[in-house]
Amino acid sequence: MSEEIRYYEAVGRRKRSVARVRLYPGEGEVVINGKSLKDYFGRPQDWVSVTEPFKVTNNEGRFNLSVLVNGGGVTGQSEAIRHGVARALLVADPPSRAVLKRAGFLTRDPREKERKKPGLKRARKAPQYTKR
Repeated sequence: MSEEIRYYEAVGRRKRSVARVRLYPGEGEVVINGKSLKDYFGRPQDWVSVTEPFKVTNNEGRFNLSVLVNGGGVTGQSEAIRHGVARALLVADPPSRAVLKRAGFLTRDPREKERKKPGLKRARKAPQYTKR
């Protein structure tokens, strides 16, 4: 008895943002936290970032995308979604691994915010030096 897979899911992360992504067979509809892509993200750069893995693997219009994302800022969230979409596409279409890897979508960006140090104003900014 083989069960048909209803959706493919994955988790993507970037900075403090975490995106839980589900791919359903469909015509390319994108829903993020209950809103459409263009309603959730105002900037076109973020729309491109979210849909890039589909373009690279020639899967535009083959899957509907449902995302729950929280934490971080706007760009961090869009890149977390991109990471999750790439991972979900890997489950849905394993031969696309080389293309996704070459585009850099499978690698989690390790950069995080550096902590503030004592005696400094921010992580690295020091108070202005005066001789007297």
